[in-house]
Parts: sequence; C-alpha cells; structure tokens
Amino acid sequence: MLSTVRKIAEGPLAKLADEIDRVGTYPSNILKELGEAGAFNAHMALDGELDYGAAIQAIAEVSQVCGATGFMMWCHDVCGMYMEYSNNPALQGATLERHGNAQTLGGTALSNPMKTFAGIESMLLRATKVDGAYVVNGTLPWVSNLGSDHYFGAIAMLESDNADQPHEIMFMVDCAAAGVELRECPSFSAMEGTGTWGVRLTNFRVDEQNMIADPVRPLIEHIRAGFILLQCGMGLGVAQGAIDSMVGVEGQLGHVNQYLEDRPQDLQNELDELSRRTMLLAKTPFKKDKQFLIDVLDVRAHASEIALRAAQSALLHHGARGYLLTSPVQRRVRESHFVAIVTPALKHLRKEIARLSINGVPS
Repeated sequence: MLSTVRKIAEGPLAKLADEIDRVGTYPSNILKELGEAGAFNAHMALDGELDYGAAIQAIAEVSQVCGATGFMMWCHDVCGMYMEYSNNPALQGATLERHGNAQTLGGTALSNPMKTFAGIESMLLRATKVDGAYVVNGTLPWVSNLGSDHYFGAIAMLESDNADQPHEIMFMVDCAAAGVELRECPSFSAMEGTGTWGVRLTNFRVDEQNMIADPVRPLIEHIRAGFILLQCGMGLGVAQGAIDSMVGVEGQLGHVNQYLEDRPQDLQNELDELSRRTMLLAKTPFKKDKQFLIDVLDVRAHASEIALRAAQSALLHHGARGYLLTSPVQRRVRESHFVAIVTPALKHLRKEIARLSINGVPS
C-alpha cells in the first residue's frame, strides 16, 4: 500500500501540488486513487485488522509532497473512524466500505467541539429534541474536505437549563441534505484546495439514520488518541519534505549552509526518533491511561514543532530561490504553519498536557 501511495504522491500529486495550494484545485481524483490503493482502510478493522502506523505513514508520504492533500487524507480517515465506531448499521457495512475505498468522500467538523471540550470555545451548533429525533441549528466557520456530494461528522449541544451536565450528540451531515448550506470562506495563505467551506445548518434533522453517538463523550474518549495520532502524519511528512529539499542543495550551497543551525542530518535524526515514538504509540491507539494520552499529545506537539523548524531551515538553506512563491520550499513554510494551528493547535496541545500534569508529573 505505502509503495503505491508513494508513486501517487511523487507522480500525479507532485504535478498538482502548487495548483492545490494556490489556485484552489480540489484533488478528488488523487483522493480516489489513494482510496483504491488502500490508504484509507489501514486504520479500520474492515478486514479484521487495523494498522494506525501504516495509516500515519500513508499521510506522511503524501504530506511530504503536498501538505494540503495529507490534511484531506486525515479528514477522510477520521470521518471513517466516526462511522466505524458509531454502532449505527446505516453508517457501516457497504456504506463504510465505500468510504474506505474513497468511492465517497467525507470530512470532519470537530474543531469547534474539541476546543469547547478543552474550555477554549463555546459550542456553535445547538440541537433541540423533537419527535424522537433532533433538529440542529448553527454555523461553523470552516469545515474541510467537503463538496456538494460529500458528508461530514459534526457535534451539537442540546439546549438545556442544566449547564453542569451538558449533553452533546454527534451525527453525520450530508452536504446535499435539506437545511445544509455551504458558504465560501475567505482566502487562506495556503492550502486553498482543501475543500474548506463555511457550513450553515438550519433545522437540520438528525434521526437514527445519521446518528453517530448520543451522548457523544464516551465515543470521543474512545477515539481521541487515534484522532490525534493520525494528525502526526502531516507534521512528519512536511518535515521530511523540507529536510529532503535541504539535502538537495547541499552540493551547491553546503559550503555556506554549514554555518546554519538545524542542519539536515540533525533534523533527520530528530525526525527519525519522533517517527519511532509515534509508531510505538500507534500500536495501541485506544489506550486511555493518562500517561499514554500525554505521550500522544507530546508527539503531536513535537510534529508541529519539527515541521516549523524544518520548513524555516529549508527556506534559509535555499536562500532567495526558496522565497519564490512557486517554490515547494515556500509552500512548506505555509503548510508547517497550518500543522501548528489546525485543531488541536500547538497551544491547545500544550494546554491539555499542562491540564493532565501537575508540575510536569502526570497526576
């Protein structure tokens, strides 16, 4: 699988990366090719086995060439997690199989809920119970990997007078369903082709057909570590792409680049060790003890940090040529910024690590 993913990344995706980043081309055909290669099935137990390590590596292989497409892979992967662990037959079986093969494409709208659970934001979607179902209203500023024929997992809080016992539901939203409106977002500095839209839900109906979890917190507790671990593939890939670009100019510029900090071999050694730690944690993605979660948060934060450092160092190693807007080096700088701000952002990760620790020691 990884060999095929690498060929797709280095072939058709490499030719399209700049267009995805700046023009806003959505690479649906690339995503479908990755699905045919099995890239979206590794972390799911469709064949009786799951391999989060292979799923992370697949995202890393793609992110090494195009961080935007690596991010969309993560969106699609975690949407598959919601479906697989929903206990809803309507979202499993043939429906989940089509998703795993990327015959249909899905995204995730958990940025606001994850920050709400961490005490950073307030829940933007609100649900009201009616006739054995729920009606949801609200607006999300941006949801990624969407299109008119896509779908995504979302969370809403029930309207209640008891703020001490919040009750949330998680559900699947079909972008073509009644009450769903996709709105264009302002232009981003990078990764324009990620299928990112604002979403307005107006009296959107949630019933047993599209329900993922009610209540939602037990499911979030179950998938949280895997959700975060899969994101590491983006940081690992962007960092590796930056290091490779540094190595590529050693023959021409090594005589002066030797005076820079964060040299390619030093970064490679650090990245290899981070990859090793990540792969070890990926063997048990559903562990729930506190130290394991701290370790997961730590590798995710480290993935952000090394992507930032490697991308900036690559720019310095390349000099003026790396400052050209069409340069992959320049693109990776902007991709690395995204790795550090996408939920959970670096500051969010550090906040959670601090919450789970007392004086740096797990409580």
